Amino acid sequence: MQALPDVIGPGLKVLFCGINPGLMSAETGHHFARPGNRFWPALQLSGFTPRQLKPSEQRELLEYGLGITNVVDKPSARADELTRAELVAGGESLVSKVLDVQPEWLAVLGVTAYRDAFADRTAAIGKQDRTIGATRVWILPNPSGLNAHYTLPKLAAAFAELRRLS
Repeated sequence: MQALPDVIGPGLKVLFCGINPGLMSAETGHHFARPGNRFWPALQLSGFTPRQLKPSEQRELLEYGLGITNVVDKPSARADELTRAELVAGGESLVSKVLDVQPEWLAVLGVTAYRDAFADRTAAIGKQDRTIGATRVWILPNPSGLNAHYTLPKLAAAFAELRRLS
């Protein structure tokens, strides 16, 4: 399996950053491709997109000033299969990418991955004090169906909070 290509362009308001591609995403070439993933519904319900996009329509995000990347390129069935070293290395690569693209916001989808990638054990969901260049950083809940603590309405509300500021 090859790395999943980023959906990135100039002038991004928000660059969403998943932890790593799932196996279905790696197989299809589309971010958040597993049917149980709530990323696409949360984007629409929060007002980031006017309708629910399909994973195969991911390039349309650029029309709304949105993009997608991942902390780690390596696909896996579950994010907890990644090592801390992989997350740290991915965080370093992500910083370089953000400095290159300069989105207004970087939204990392998963607090545990963020804590490992950026060595910030106290990070919590929401706006962070950290910036990467001029890019502000926000942590959103992981939209995976495995993150049952966050129902779709709670997830959409967390996304909407960022949308109001972006």
